[in-house]
Amino acid sequence: MRIRFYVNETNPRAQAVAARLARRAHALGLAVVADDSADAVLALGGDGTILRAVRSHPRLAILGFNLGGLGYLSSVEEKDFDAALGMLAAQRYKIALRTMLGVSKKGEAGACALNDVVVMREKTGHALVLDVTCSGHAPTRYMADGIIVATPTGSTAYSLAAGGPVLMPDSAAFVVTPMCPHALGVRPIVVSDGVTLSITPRMRENRPVENVGVYADGERALTADADEPIVVSKAAEGARFIELEGYDPHEVLSRKLGWSGTCVK
Repeated sequence: MRIRFYVNETNPRAQAVAARLARRAHALGLAVVADDSADAVLALGGDGTILRAVRSHPRLAILGFNLGGLGYLSSVEEKDFDAALGMLAAQRYKIALRTMLGVSKKGEAGACALNDVVVMREKTGHALVLDVTCSGHAPTRYMADGIIVATPTGSTAYSLAAGGPVLMPDSAAFVVTPMCPHALGVRPIVVSDGVTLSITPRMRENRPVENVGVYADGERALTADADEPIVVSKAAEGARFIELEGYDPHEVLSRKLGWSGTCVK
């Protein structure tokens, strides 16, 4: 296997750790390269580093080595770094495809997201009125701070904090989570990942629509005006993640997010 490192350059330890791991990788027979001739990217940092690595190297398999905080997307903790390299050398892993989202609007290309697309107000003081249409069906109208559309991977991120459910990584679904909706009966919903969602800001009580931002994995991708549909759907390409032998998403959920279900061995 040919590997390359992707390092969080704001982490003072990451460069030193990468150098040590490169030496260990050579000793195990892994080739370390600095270009996209690699088979895999070893991302050293936290979840932000993983997201940047996916954007920078969309066709390469990603394995996260956690040097950040929670590091939910980084499946290898620091005490297991050397063991993980050994498993790569021994081919004790599989490649899992993670669904991504694409977002765009008429006449303007958007972006792709591994975690989520967020349509939200950028000005405090008033809620947005947003019509959400699912594959052409009658729209649902929300009065809220915004809408989060999350992939299974992103269901444990912003959407979870906003009250959304957790999806297993291989689920063929998205979560649509309203942000601070002003209604008791509004809840997140789960939809098939085969649908196309259209999110359209509307005027409220003749107030102009302004400062509506569209974000892909936290990066501003577009802006929206009144009656201008934002289209969100499954991206043509997914992200490839390395899952080492023994990887269990239920165990990760329990260990990193405090899920109270007990994993029985």
